[in-house]
Amino acid sequence: MTDKDDMLRRILTLIDESGNDVAKRVAHEFGVSRQTANTYLKELLSKKQISAEGKTKARFYSLANTQREVKSYNCEGLEEDRVWQEVFAPVVADLPENVRDIWRYGVTEMVNNAVDHSGSPGVIVTVEQNALYTKGWVIDEGEGIFNKIQRELGLYDPRQAILELAKGKLTTDPEHHTGEGIFFTSKVFDKFIIVSGTLGFIHVDGDQDWFLENSSDEQGTNVSMRLSNDSERILKNVFDEFAPPEEFSFAKTIVPVRLAQYEGEKLVSRSQAKRLYQRFERFSNVVLDFEGVSEIGQAFADELFRVFVLEHPTVELIPVKTTEAVSQMIKRAQARAAE
Repeated sequence: MTDKDDMLRRILTLIDESGNDVAKRVAHEFGVSRQTANTYLKELLSKKQISAEGKTKARFYSLANTQREVKSYNCEGLEEDRVWQEVFAPVVADLPENVRDIWRYGVTEMVNNAVDHSGSPGVIVTVEQNALYTKGWVIDEGEGIFNKIQRELGLYDPRQAILELAKGKLTTDPEHHTGEGIFFTSKVFDKFIIVSGTLGFIHVDGDQDWFLENSSDEQGTNVSMRLSNDSERILKNVFDEFAPPEEFSFAKTIVPVRLAQYEGEKLVSRSQAKRLYQRFERFSNVVLDFEGVSEIGQAFADELFRVFVLEHPTVELIPVKTTEAVSQMIKRAQARAAE
């Protein structure tokens, strides 16, 4: 890639961040005149990699879709490989092999989930590609993933379903599924979002998992995936991070503790700790990411780092990104467990 190619790619990234005042921002970024910046923008327009609306200073730029496909399927008897071959494979055919591998894995897993679990009569799949990245959607009109998990597992609140999804090894059909599909799919993409009902689960690479609450009520389940067209991520490496080859099993998980902390709540009770450590015994290593949690209560810490640890000595709890207050409470509980 030449220096100019790098520069044009950076301009595309600036446009993706915001379509306003692009010429001014490009000029500032590269130390060039507005006229020169507009020359670069005209080149991207001529390549049909971006589009523009409005005139002069009010002009708004956006990344242009270079490819887009949408197709609806009847779920009965649908094979996920068919969806991959007919819709997604042609769009990503020219991308690097590692990127194609990730897309094939994610698409087939999410379509299979819709077919086997949603109860929806049909599924709609969409793929869009621009000069920077590709996005895909798998949408059904079934019961809704969070409501289904809540019902099947007997959870008190559908928000608990998001925490369980983040842990991994979650399935409502253990005879036919391992419960690994959503967990690993969320980890291999740059951005992964599930929206269902009034709730959403978001995983962004390099950031913690989030849940959101919407005022609108989304029927069924809407899964979206996004990946850079030149991503260097290797599917096998992601699997190996959580399922080391020498162990031959999905043995490690990373749990964002903040998902157990609903808006306005503090993590203080034993019942909250019990909700958090539900199914931890299925893993050898549980990394507890405390980012976004400023403090925890004595009962919560004792239940998690003494009671659970004593009852499950083969499970290692690894707290990370703790505040001083959280760290001190954990150490006190661990000291009592060692007595």
